Amino acid sequence: MSQYFRIHPDNPQPRLIHQAVEMVRRGAVIAYPTDSAYALGCHIGDKKALDRIRRIRRLGDRHNFTLVCRDLSELSLYAKVDNPAYRLLNAHTPGAYTFILPATREVPRRLSHPKRRTIGIRIPDNRIVLALLDELNEPLMSSTLILPGEDRPMTDAGDIRDRLEHELDLIIDGGHCGIEPTTVVDLTGDEPRVTRVGKGDPAPFQG
Repeated sequence: MSQYFRIHPDNPQPRLIHQAVEMVRRGAVIAYPTDSAYALGCHIGDKKALDRIRRIRRLGDRHNFTLVCRDLSELSLYAKVDNPAYRLLNAHTPGAYTFILPATREVPRRLSHPKRRTIGIRIPDNRIVLALLDELNEPLMSSTLILPGEDRPMTDAGDIRDRLEHELDLIIDGGHCGIEPTTVVDLTGDEPRVTRVGKGDPAPFQG
């Protein structure tokens, strides 16, 4: 049975943030709020936790997982970013976007697309997430909490507890955070390509 933390969305309690991060470091799979919808997260190096997320969401090998970062300073270790892409990222982060970029060798192969070697990068505008990332001091491996057979992500922590409390280690209740996933923008080609329209405005990336 999962633990359940109520964390204030504007003033996250440091004690609960510390406890949550310690759980992640020990291999926990967590559900947490973002600036778009709730997501599943685990430590970037934990294969068992990653496999649990795959089972919960019934994801195949071709799914692009996302690294949730606190700011652009962490990007260069995990993604190859040229100057035009960096300018776009700088202008539109933090925000409700996931950017697909070429992965560096630092990214474990199990996290990237098996053929394209790409990785999703996300810098959310959410104080709970940023507090978690500051305490963790590295990105969080993440995937939007969309259950099998459903089109929309989960948006209420109470509903998540009702449906997934036996599959998760921790549920962070940060209040309602919207019903749309992120807008996904592929930056691996010559021009940006919007592959999913969500909460983030797609207009800046469309010709």
